[in-house]
Amino acid sequence: MDVQELADAVRRGSPRAVARLISLVEDAAAVPGRDGVLRQVMARLATGAGGPCGARVIGLTGAPGVGKSTTTNMLIAALRGRGHRVGVLAVDPSSPFTGGALLGDRVRMRGHATDPDVFIRSMSSRGHLGGLAWAAPQALRVLAAAGCDVILLETVGIGQIEVDIARLADTTVVLLAPGMGDDVQAAKAGILEIADVFVVNKADHEGAQATVRELRTMTSVAKGPWRPPIVTTVATRGDGAGDLLTALDKHLAHLEESGEDHRRRLTRAREEIESAALARLRSRFAGPHDDRLDALARRLLAGEVDLYTAADDVIAALNRSARPTV
Repeated sequence: MDVQELADAVRRGSPRAVARLISLVEDAAAVPGRDGVLRQVMARLATGAGGPCGARVIGLTGAPGVGKSTTTNMLIAALRGRGHRVGVLAVDPSSPFTGGALLGDRVRMRGHATDPDVFIRSMSSRGHLGGLAWAAPQALRVLAAAGCDVILLETVGIGQIEVDIARLADTTVVLLAPGMGDDVQAAKAGILEIADVFVVNKADHEGAQATVRELRTMTSVAKGPWRPPIVTTVATRGDGAGDLLTALDKHLAHLEESGEDHRRRLTRAREEIESAALARLRSRFAGPHDDRLDALARRLLAGEVDLYTAADDVIAALNRSARPTV
């Protein structure tokens, strides 16, 4: 496909075209500077596509073993029952040795694999901390351009530092399960502070109500106009799906009434621009500037120059190289 053909195919929701474009997104994120075709296609999709602003993004996060993929699978079925076209972006941890990932989320969601109105994409984190992948924001744009009106964004499952999801999702769902450790200590660590909705999954297990009580105690002192609701589910059976959809609907209504949805998306757009700009700058370090960096690194180790002077030298060199020649 040429650029225009690929863009048109993505807009039609072609699974093959969407998969190819997301692969281009991942490749460009992994090797900055290799984004020629990607930039052309994304430019064509930007007009009228709405990016992720055209789709509702629901993030699901929590420690490994709480049932994120199973809950995502349950949500797909519930949303499809409402007639939504659903995109799923599931981020898996990558191997520190090969860079590959198991991408097992697709196995858990295989029941929706033949549904033409469900697009499921697994993505390797490629070492990026925070539970997501560098390519996630652009991948969301691709899914939105393909007509997905709801996108489920599932994080790696790394635990307490997994907070990047709050920057990308309109609604962040934090999952817990009984018997997963000291929930109060986890609350102090930060991940629970990003929750818009809490889900206590595996509610048929012993200790589920104790987890709910601890969460109620924590949310009772929450400040602000929104107090995160607590939903209990048994995702393997689909129990609690209706209650979870109700909680998500209430949060969406709150976002729209308060104007918080626009503020969140504006912040997200600003961070996307900043991230893209920094990626472009990083790509310019390669090639002719490698020798300069090596020389400055040797001088820094030898105590001949301080860190900030070395950084100023690099920036000055980048500025000189960016000036047009006469």
